[in-house]
Amino acid sequence: MTGQPRNRAEIARTFEALPPTRNSRAPFAESWWGREWVRALEASSLDYGRLQRGRTYARSGAVGAVTVGPGSAAAHVQGSRRTPYRSSVTVEQLTGRQWDRLLDMIADRAANIAALLDGDMPATLAEDAEAAGVPLLPGPGDLDPACSCPDWGFPCKHAAALCYQLARLLDRDPFVLLLLRGRGERELMDELSRRNTARAAAEAVANSSTGAAGATPIAPPPQAADLAKAAFAARAGLPALPAPQAPPARAARGPVLVGSAVPEPGVDPAALELLAADAALRAHQLLIAALSAQHAGTPPPTPLTPWQDAVRLAAAHPTLKVFARISSTCGRTPTELAAAIRAWRHGGPVSLDVLETPWTPPPGRLERDRQALLADWADGTPPRLRTWRNRWTVESAGTAAGSNAQLRLGQDGLWYPYTRDHNTWWPSGPPDPDPAVVLATLLQGTADGAP
Repeated sequence: MTGQPRNRAEIARTFEALPPTRNSRAPFAESWWGREWVRALEASSLDYGRLQRGRTYARSGAVGAVTVGPGSAAAHVQGSRRTPYRSSVTVEQLTGRQWDRLLDMIADRAANIAALLDGDMPATLAEDAEAAGVPLLPGPGDLDPACSCPDWGFPCKHAAALCYQLARLLDRDPFVLLLLRGRGERELMDELSRRNTARAAAEAVANSSTGAAGATPIAPPPQAADLAKAAFAARAGLPALPAPQAPPARAARGPVLVGSAVPEPGVDPAALELLAADAALRAHQLLIAALSAQHAGTPPPTPLTPWQDAVRLAAAHPTLKVFARISSTCGRTPTELAAAIRAWRHGGPVSLDVLETPWTPPPGRLERDRQALLADWADGTPPRLRTWRNRWTVESAGTAAGSNAQLRLGQDGLWYPYTRDHNTWWPSGPPDPDPAVVLATLLQGTADGAP
């Protein structure tokens, strides 16, 4: 039998808030066990719309630090109100007898231990555990979400966001699932080491007794494979991986070409110098991203079109000379380029697409967001909105601000605020998954005279 488990406070783990993800079509879980968690959540839900809102909240970074302990996980989730809600989800813990059976299964195969330490959960382990009456993965109805918000949904959008975020954590570390079932990683590895040691001692005694009787020779000393198994079980003696070198604090300046040599015919030294400096800046940004903890599994960026790259270049080097040069050669008016630069700074290619390309959302999407807007609006009834494709324009209600405010739904599932000035719609702030937040901020800004 296993020893008495430590209390929740001793083995609970807190994971920092995960960064937002811009890919609204990417699955929340890449691993098979993460997908099983999502399947259990979605099979238990009574409201697809709330699940969709929960996915949007999770992708936008609304879920704060997640604390995981035996039987439950909890986090603060930022909704449309200023104060975040406290959301949680509980999972039934394994009994002592179930843990005994599970630990025996893990210890029977050294590959199980090696896989868990490498961030993988063997499907054979889960299948064998299920057959032995040890439910590692939750099924429909096994997740019990709760939230401090007044929403009656099961789950509400905030608790759903927490559950989706847990799927991302499970992808990175299968020990999170084992912790939810009742045991922490250190406790598990200590118990596995104890079992392996006891098993080796029992085998040694049996071999010694058999050898003394003269029936069978004593077993030879442990081989290298056995020592490796014991090292994995004890997590001792393994060499530490070298830490990556720290990247430079800033990008290199690039070569100075203006006035340094006679230029080739048709080559502009100033333009070439700018492009070299920009290449150094982008290389530095890619290096920083590659060394970050969130880089693993991140797909390479989609190549930019010439227009997107021109906007990016103008946004990265905000000087009148660069703006004038790009404006004169890109085939767009200075106003169009200025609006594109502002959009780029709020979200890159996706935000630029929101500025330039209207699209028709799937049936029901705008209606669900409209109902959420009515439910989340803090002060009475929200203003009337005129809909055209993915755009909501605030109808004038006796104020100049009303007709100059617009929300646009992006392909990433976020709402982008726009204000009109001299018959031109301008991006006016960062996006948000909640249209109530965007609209309230937008109307406050236009009432205060912000452009």
